[in-house]
Amino acid sequence: MQVQFLARGGERITADARVGDRLLDIAQAAGLPLEGTCEGQMACSTCHLIVAPQWFGRLPPASAEEEDLLDLAPGACSTSRLACQIVLSDGLDGLLTAVP
Repeated sequence: MQVQFLARGGERITADARVGDRLLDIAQAAGLPLEGTCEGQMACSTCHLIVAPQWFGRLPPASAEEEDLLDLAPGACSTSRLACQIVLSDGLDGLLTAVP
């Protein structure tokens, strides 16, 4: 499976992934500047991504804790998610996100 990221400069980065991988790990391996300071413990919002609208509805809903952290994320919008909370599944092959 592959996922795509739009970097801040507009470059499209495609990365290989497997079902069950966390999107944060894939983004970091692809060299994207997502800190993930809390290592996926939902104590920060440094892995904030914007999910392309056509993909947003395919993700499981964000938890209340994730929504609270997204309220603090710079540039957050209605399709924002934390990359540490997105576990890839079969239906997400081709997922497109952007680094805010």
